[in-house]
Amino acid sequence: MMSTTMQTTPTIAIAGNPNSGKTALFNAMTGARQHVANWPGVTVEKKEGTLIKDGRTAQVVDLPGTYAFSSRAIDETIARDFILLEEPDVVINVVDATNLERNLYLTVQLLEMDAPLVMALNMMDEAEDLGLEIDVPGLSAALGVPVVPTAAVWRRGIDALIEAAFARVGKPRGQGFRIDYGPVIEDRIARLAEILTPGFCRGRSPRWVATKLLEQDSDILKELDSFGNMTALKSELAGALAAIRDAAGKEAADLITEKRYELAAKIAKSVASEPEVPRSSHVIDRFALHPWLAYPIFFGVIWAIFQITFTLSEPLTEAAGSLIELVGSAVGDFLTGMGLPDLITGLVADGILGGVGAVLEFAPPIFMLFLMISLLEDVGYMARAALLSDRLMRAIGLHGKAFIPMILGFGCNVTGILATRTLESRRDRLITILVNPLMSCAARLPVYVLFATAFFSSHRGLVVFSLYLLGILLALAAAKVLSLFLQEGEAASFVLELPPYRLPRLSGVLIQTWERGKEFIHRAGTVILTAVVVVWALSNLPPGTGPDSPYSLVGRIGSLLAPILRPAGFGTWQAGAALLFGAIAKELIVGTLAVLYGTGDVGLIAAIRANWTPLSAYAFLVMSLVYIPCVATIATIRAETGSRKWAAVTVAYTLLLGWILAVIVYQGGRLLGFA
Repeated sequence: MMSTTMQTTPTIAIAGNPNSGKTALFNAMTGARQHVANWPGVTVEKKEGTLIKDGRTAQVVDLPGTYAFSSRAIDETIARDFILLEEPDVVINVVDATNLERNLYLTVQLLEMDAPLVMALNMMDEAEDLGLEIDVPGLSAALGVPVVPTAAVWRRGIDALIEAAFARVGKPRGQGFRIDYGPVIEDRIARLAEILTPGFCRGRSPRWVATKLLEQDSDILKELDSFGNMTALKSELAGALAAIRDAAGKEAADLITEKRYELAAKIAKSVASEPEVPRSSHVIDRFALHPWLAYPIFFGVIWAIFQITFTLSEPLTEAAGSLIELVGSAVGDFLTGMGLPDLITGLVADGILGGVGAVLEFAPPIFMLFLMISLLEDVGYMARAALLSDRLMRAIGLHGKAFIPMILGFGCNVTGILATRTLESRRDRLITILVNPLMSCAARLPVYVLFATAFFSSHRGLVVFSLYLLGILLALAAAKVLSLFLQEGEAASFVLELPPYRLPRLSGVLIQTWERGKEFIHRAGTVILTAVVVVWALSNLPPGTGPDSPYSLVGRIGSLLAPILRPAGFGTWQAGAALLFGAIAKELIVGTLAVLYGTGDVGLIAAIRANWTPLSAYAFLVMSLVYIPCVATIATIRAETGSRKWAAVTVAYTLLLGWILAVIVYQGGRLLGFA
């Protein structure tokens, strides 16, 4: 247990709903003094930081965002157990002021846990924009905890919140908060609490443990099964559940949930006015959420994103290509002028600058795509897209929430897989993890842009859109197949707040764009750089061979794969080697081709046109979309599933599916006369 005295560094935990501003608050409190690790025994990331203010220091732990404290999702269990068992000195409950009633449901549960609470009433700037008035002293009195208005993204109220947190350190945890669940449930809670032993409660409130037993909390029930001499408690629990069901006509868990929501709604209505939801939001949603129009609108929006992305980024891409060409030429001339060996000059000019430069040339469309997605999120449309997915996902046997990790897979499959931790069903988590690599991540975009520019320059947006759409359809189909073999999970509701449509904030959009895009730059300077040097070295060994020689080491490796790829229309050693190295990181396909064609970034498009056809190029793009996920994704699948088997299954089925689809595209295209 952690000490609650001032002699040791206090621990401050941050808890709240997803999208309540927890991360912004954590960053504002800790600055750059933070690090990421894993929670003991699990692969879920643990964000910790150090708060230093006026000579005082505290450790800050950002708990996983959660709507409730059950044991159905990994994130919920971690957050709950940290508060109950690790006993942080302060728990800052971050509450979205624009969704007060929904957020107070978690607050009520924190109070039931006797958490040493301080509330950060966040997003007050947005509440003010909506004309929402909140009686902050009244809210504090109703809850019995300090409430500090904040706007974390602007650092408003942060100093006052820190002062309130330090003032809370050292005070007793229990605040005497309790919900009246009605005579039937209250009687059974009291009877269960009398039987509970201190050893079973482990410092937790007997009332809280009794309530969780009535809710049939899976973790508490597991403890009950593993604990000795609990026959009397089990008998009392069974009788209590039956008695409540007979008296109320409902399960105890449903009644307890209803009472919590009723209290949250009562408090919210007593201290806050109704937000003035813009009339425009209702008008737009009549179309954006229409049962039939919503889906054509959604796909139309995605298609428009790609059209705008390539239209706006084309001048920047051309400028980047010219700059890289200029730098490459200047560096090559400089090294030659210094009299350095051709081997060194070739390594720097053709290997490093050629390979990495070919990848960096496509940074503009990647950043532009992230900018478009960030704009949609800030406007409020992406929340609608997630809601639309619920009906579709349930049709294939998944929870609607599973679409959110799939959407995140557009940025990075690793991020999408990690996001499955919010899913309550292990079955849904597993299926979503296994199909996420089919979602087209940003690392594949340079490959798409290269071949689309070479052969489909006037229809690049449509070609890239078709690949993203194909990835979605394949993921949905694969999920349906997997759902037939894996046991059906428990149905659950899909809870999601729909924010009003709002004008995007340029600063926030740019920050999100940079946060997403900087990983591409980082990979280009680390993984891609290292790999293209390896490719260049292998392409110049044994001595006397060169990048364009099939007798080099990389040429021999690629030649082993060429016959397998021939039915798909790209049975060359260069294509085989590019796909092989692309398994490390998808951007490497472009870098490898740039090195092996010996053209650098300057003539790569010309080399592609000379060695490929439009049909073989599109078949190659389909293969690049589907086949083996990158090594980082494979490692994440292994860690998240806890099984090498599922990582191997993912590699096997994506490789086979990618090859089959590429062959179908190429051979089908030939039959239709497109060769």
